[in-house]
Order: sequence, then C-alpha cells, then structure tokens
Amino acid sequence: MSTDPPLTTTSYAILGLLAVRPFTTYEIAQQMDRALGHFWPRARSKIYEEPKKLVARGLARAKAEQHGRRPRTVYSITPKGRRTLSEWQHLPGDGPVLEWEQLVKTFFCEFGSKADLLATIEAARRWSVEQTLATGDIAQEYLDREGPYPERLPWLVLVGQFLDDFLVLVEEWAEWAAAQVADWPEELTGAPADRGALQGQARRFLAVAAREAGRVSGAP
Repeated sequence: MSTDPPLTTTSYAILGLLAVRPFTTYEIAQQMDRALGHFWPRARSKIYEEPKKLVARGLARAKAEQHGRRPRTVYSITPKGRRTLSEWQHLPGDGPVLEWEQLVKTFFCEFGSKADLLATIEAARRWSVEQTLATGDIAQEYLDREGPYPERLPWLVLVGQFLDDFLVLVEEWAEWAAAQVADWPEELTGAPADRGALQGQARRFLAVAAREAGRVSGAP
C-alpha cells in the first residue's frame, strides 16, 4: 500500500497543464494567472513545489535545459500521469466553496455605518468590473483566432461562460443591494427586510425541491 499522501486538486490541475504540453514552473505559474487562478487560486510557492512532487510519484518527468545562458527545468507528463489524470476525471469532484470578505462584512453590517456598507457593496461592484476588464479580451483573442491552444476552445468556453456569469451575478447583486441600502435609515438596525426577495428565495427552494423529487420518482 502506498504511503504517499493523496493528490490534491492542485496536483491534478498542474498534471492537466502538463498533459497539454511541457512547461517550466514559471510557465505553469503564468498559466495559473491567466486561467486556472480565476477559479483555483494558489500561492506561487505551492505551484513551484507541485511539479517536483509529481516527478517523485512518477507522474511527470523533469528535463534540464539551457535557455540562453540560464538553465531551466522543463516538466512533462508521463504515461502513468496521463492514466492518473484520466482516472481523476471519472470522479464527480466537489462543488464550489465561496470565500468572499465583502459578503462577510455585509453579514455583520449592523456593527458599522450605512456609509461603510455602501462602500463595501460598491467595492464588490468595482471588483466585478475590474475582473471583466482584466480578462474580457481573452474571448476576443479567440474570436480573432489568436488565443493559445485553440483545439481546447470548446471546453474553455464552458469555463469562461461560468466565470462571466459569476461576474455578472456579483455586479447585478451589488447594484440591487446598493438600491436596497440607499433607502435604509442611518441606523441599520432599523432597516426593513425586502420580503419580496425573501419570498423569491423561498419559491426557488420549493421549485428545486419539487423538481428533484420528480427526478427521483421518475415523474415527468
């Protein structure tokens, strides 16, 4: 029985990059910044260490090269690594985990001022806008047939659509929340709850519960 710790999602992410083509650790970090880092952010120190672990487990190989006057190590995937990556694809994986400081601040906003809350909401809106402006040209690159790895475009679009929808969600939520808070009193403990929004949340729960129950029972 192997005593090696189980591979992490980061391990598989880097293995997936190596399955596309060989990379140096610097190039892997660049790829993380460009794509995976938007939905699987990791410290660069972790990214630099991971390929060495993959080599130690026989999932990748390292080759020393000379790049001009500077030596560098290029990592590539092994047949065992490809099999391992394929086996991982058979597993359903875990759902998303939301980690968002501005939402935590909103959750406890009664301990601050109305101005504080509006500033937090505006910062969330600006984050969405800035992310869109920072990454929105990627789609145009592919439309202009200049994006890297065009053979992977069908599934890149799947991921890109989710990220775009998420940015839209944050921006629309921030605009809705700001409009709500604008009519609140300065003392937040006296703010009214939007019962229409609450009813909408309840209706969605009931609709999803009924739909899933129908699927389990086989009902149309």
